[in-house]
Parts: sequence; C-alpha cells; structure tokens
Amino acid sequence: MTRYQVVHRTSYRYGLAVNDAYTVACLLPRDRVFQHVVSSNVVTSPLPNEFVETRDVFGNRIVQLAVHHRHDAFEIRAESIVDTRIPPIPTTRRTWEDVAAAGRELRGPAAIKVGPYRAATKASTPWHRPDLLSALARRVFVPGRPVVEAVTDLSREIFETYAFDPAATDWATPLDKVLENRRGVCQDFAHLATAVLRSVGLPSSYVSGYIETEPPPGEVKSIGADASHAWCSVWTGPSDDDGECATGGWLDVDPTNDQVPPTRHVTVGWGRDYADVAPVRGVVLGPGSNQRMDVAVDVTRLEFDP
Repeated sequence: MTRYQVVHRTSYRYGLAVNDAYTVACLLPRDRVFQHVVSSNVVTSPLPNEFVETRDVFGNRIVQLAVHHRHDAFEIRAESIVDTRIPPIPTTRRTWEDVAAAGRELRGPAAIKVGPYRAATKASTPWHRPDLLSALARRVFVPGRPVVEAVTDLSREIFETYAFDPAATDWATPLDKVLENRRGVCQDFAHLATAVLRSVGLPSSYVSGYIETEPPPGEVKSIGADASHAWCSVWTGPSDDDGECATGGWLDVDPTNDQVPPTRHVTVGWGRDYADVAPVRGVVLGPGSNQRMDVAVDVTRLEFDP
C-alpha cells in the first residue's frame, strides 16, 4: 500500500474584473477496489457564494462553484490523501473476441454500467484517417489472441511508436492528427487506446488522475512540476463466478508509460473521453479581456505504515 498527497492548484487572472464565475471541477479522487480516499477537499479564493458536491452519471465526484461578486483572480485548490496499491492483472484466458461478444450480450444493470464505454465518441474517432486506426488494431488484435495479452501489446505498441511531445497537440487536437504525426501527450494516447479498443468491440473508459513523477538523476523535484495524467481502462469480461449479469473486471492501461497495470497512479474519475472528466471547466460573466490560467500539481509519497 502506498499513500500519496495530491495538491492541484488552478489559478485564473482576468485582465478586467468579472462579475460572476461559474465552475465545475472534477478534482476529487474516488474510491476503487485498489484505492481508498483518506481525505479530500476543495477550497477557493475568493470564497464561493455557491458550493455543491455531487456525483455525475459515471459516479465521479463533481464540485460546482459560483462566485457572484466582482473579482479579478480566482484560485481553486484541491487537496487529497489517497492510499493505493497495484491491482492484480486479471487471470482470464478469454480471447478478445469472446470478451467483445460478452459485452454485446450484456443486459440489465451490467449493460447500463458497461455499455456506454463501447460506443465511439468525437474525441476517440478518427474522422479522416480511420485506415490508420484500423491498421493499428489489426497488428495487435489478431484472431484468437487472449484479451490481456492483446491489451498489453497495444500499450507497448503506442509507447514504442508514438513520441511524447507536449508541443504537438492541445486539448482539442483531433485523433487524426495524432495518428498521422505519431506524437502527442497522455490525453492523446489515452484517446488512441480507447479508440482502438472500442473499434474491436472492447468496452474502454478514459481515466483521469495523477502520476507520481521522478526528477532527473541528481536533481531535486520542483514544486508544482507534476501534472494531471490520463490513461484508460478496458473491460476484460464478466467474472467467472458472478453469472451473466456481472459487470466483471477492468484492467487499467497507461500507454504513455507502458504500464499494465499502472503502478504510481491516483485515480480521480473516468468517463467516455476527456470531456466527461475535464479537471476544471466553466464560464465567467464580465467585460471582455484576456484571461490567464496557471496549473500546478504536486504528487508526494508519504511515509505510511499500514
């Protein structure tokens, strides 16, 4: 078991004071089988006039904030302490075709939980170069291959053939450009992996969270140098002992770092793609002016004796 402290700061500065600001934040980690949230909270400056924590349709923790007076700066600070452990790799020997077929046949509550992750979304669809996605899928998902083996190979394929390049894309870059240039960041590679998995019929979710980073040898870790991270999770079929309606197991896959399963990660939430779990989004009302946003994240491993 590993305990992490996560501090995520998002700061806005406006060229001219605004009158109102409405924000929706997905910054608070959620419990999983292999993750326990010890504590978590969101504070802002200035204090909000409205503050509501709720759950979205995927079960993620969502905070809704509103400031109804003039202000020229706004900071959102999320602080969490989370215990995690590395989840085991599923022992299933099902082929990927068997898992895809099982996903199509789900009914009732299991279909409601798994079904949304079978359908392609705008962010996980190559509109102009589907041939490149299909070629990648064919290289990895050969007939009769065990699902865990194929998924692990997909992670390795993306890691080895796509370059991590923060200057190559932004949050709105289409998947076509990522496929053509073979460059991007964690968000792009998570979308790419989910696109491939869904294209062969495997339910896959986009996961948002954090990763513990390490400084270069001989250097001290910089404050605020970490960042939000993204990976994906694939459904590996219903549990053998839970019957036909079981939601079954999920295997997290981080193609950016070729980790199956991830080993130094803190999960915030998941959805169909980035739009479902964007860390912070919102609107401001006031005179038109330039806006500056700065984000700083610290993921710190704490001494912990479970």
